[in-house]
Amino acid sequence: MGSYKKYEIRKRNPNPKTSALLVIDMQNYFSSMAHPILPTLLQTIRLCRRASIPVIFTRHSHKSTGPDGDHGMLAEWRNGDLIIDGTVEAELISELDRKQDDLVVEKNTYSAFRNTGLEEQLRERGVEEVIVTGVMTNLCCETTAREAFVRGFRVFFSTDATATSDEDLHEATLKNLAFGFAYLLDCNTLQEAGLSGNP
Repeated sequence: MGSYKKYEIRKRNPNPKTSALLVIDMQNYFSSMAHPILPTLLQTIRLCRRASIPVIFTRHSHKSTGPDGDHGMLAEWRNGDLIIDGTVEAELISELDRKQDDLVVEKNTYSAFRNTGLEEQLRERGVEEVIVTGVMTNLCCETTAREAFVRGFRVFFSTDATATSDEDLHEATLKNLAFGFAYLLDCNTLQEAGLSGNP
């Protein structure tokens, strides 16, 4: 992965008192994208937990079985099979270090904000800044980042805890976000910002 420093046109560190970490769609059917970034994502999660930054996961909902199964969810496929809610493929990967009280937002569009109640949850927690991580950099992550911005949240976008299937597309997305509205960061940035918390 190329260095995002070449795109960095502004610098700012997230404020632990008003930030939340969003972990987008780390589901089993995205494992080819999810597992390469898992070490840095886990490090990001742990840094945020130590700084008392809430960690919020999203899960992209899919079609369900039965006569009422098609309820507006996306019909997506993996290895020739339709992804169905309730199957292992549709669930979050097990290595995410989730805690019992972590919020999991169910969504059925690329955005984590649209018709999910996420904005209200963030407002109730006093969140003013979001740190975006996860898979599908150019779709779910970018759409969520843009919708956070238009809702008045300051946006930080992780460069080493996001991924998509095409590295050039990943780099292009980082460039667009950096030249647009987002602050880019990585694990080193978080550590340098003092988010390591108390051991």
